[in-house]
Amino acid sequence: MATELKLPELGDNVASAVVVGVLVKEGDTLEAGQPFLELETDKAVMEVPAPAGGKVEKLMVKPGDEVKSGQVVGMLGDGTSAAASVPAKSEASPPPSPEEPKPQTPAPQPTPAPAPVKPPALSAGTHKLIPAAPSVRRLARELGVDLLQVVGSGPAYRISESDVRRYADGGAAPVAPAGLPAAAPTLPEFSKFGPTRREAMSGVRRATVRSMAQAWSLIPMVTHFDKADVTEIEALRKKYGPRAEKRGGKLTMTAILLKVVAAALRQFPKFNASIDTASNEIVFKDYVHIGVAVDTPNGLLVPVIRDVDKKGVITLAVELGEIAAKARDRKLTPEEMQGASFTISNLGGIGGTGFTPIVNWPEVAIMGVSRSEMQPVWNAEKGAFEPRLIMPFSLTYDHRLIDGADAARFCRFVAEMLEDPFLLGFEG
Repeated sequence: MATELKLPELGDNVASAVVVGVLVKEGDTLEAGQPFLELETDKAVMEVPAPAGGKVEKLMVKPGDEVKSGQVVGMLGDGTSAAASVPAKSEASPPPSPEEPKPQTPAPQPTPAPAPVKPPALSAGTHKLIPAAPSVRRLARELGVDLLQVVGSGPAYRISESDVRRYADGGAAPVAPAGLPAAAPTLPEFSKFGPTRREAMSGVRRATVRSMAQAWSLIPMVTHFDKADVTEIEALRKKYGPRAEKRGGKLTMTAILLKVVAAALRQFPKFNASIDTASNEIVFKDYVHIGVAVDTPNGLLVPVIRDVDKKGVITLAVELGEIAAKARDRKLTPEEMQGASFTISNLGGIGGTGFTPIVNWPEVAIMGVSRSEMQPVWNAEKGAFEPRLIMPFSLTYDHRLIDGADAARFCRFVAEMLEDPFLLGFEG
């Protein structure tokens, strides 16, 4: 019995996506949950997992195709039902006209605007990630433009409609975005120095390459370093940890930081904003959604915890554990990775004494947390050194909006909340 491979929901306000990679071929055996397609929307690159296991009997899409939620993109079976994947009415269907070749797959295609030029198709096996929104790809097909030949003028070479029209009219290539080289330099021939091997980037890594390049080219970043005495709050974390476990969560320092940072964002709304350079305005957000960087076998993912300021620490601990597990199992939806107004990256569980995280545009700040360690701290009242647990952390910020003094005050607020948990009752 053949099983249809259907695309899941692509997310709110996402009408379609473009296939940027087909990870299997007909005849391959898929396991349930194994990625078989890479799709790109105007918001993210995602890998689509198989809903069930079986043998790939038919593939109905190729790189460059535009697809929609619920569309059948392939047939899956046990290898004995290939004939079943062909519609029973195919023999009774009228033959195609001579000027219209018989279609090879039943996958629905978007209806293009009338155009005398047939748009070029991507070559088989092409896996190059083209930074262009679906609307831009649609325009390229209508004008017969091969996007592989277009240099985008946007951040990280993102292609706009004007770039496509310029290319169609025979215009010159645009100037590379500020902060990026005019063209990527050609790599040397590494094999002459010794053996090499190549591995295709995953969809997660491709998305990371694009977003980090965009952020680095757009944002003048500065990092401020600070530290907090977390001796008292660490004792409370251990004391109330069992209460969180009864609720199905784990009371981690990250869960506590979520609540502390939410209070800081309310106190310093500039850090919970974005810059609109087109209108010369600052967009202040009345919500507090915080992204949390999660290290997974497939790369760094940043799921978003929503309305952090309205939730208790134990509730946040439970939610954080659930969404981190979904990230590691590659079950996050696009919606669960959108809408953050600030990000926390905690590497304390791995080690290190400090680092400079990169701001996730269009956010304007990100906090990096390193491993706490016991240090001798002078107690003036007792006239002696005392062992205290000190947590180093850093804040990278967009210097176009945030000044150094702002960053220092923000970090001092966070440190004071951690050093005296009682203050959260007033500020949180």
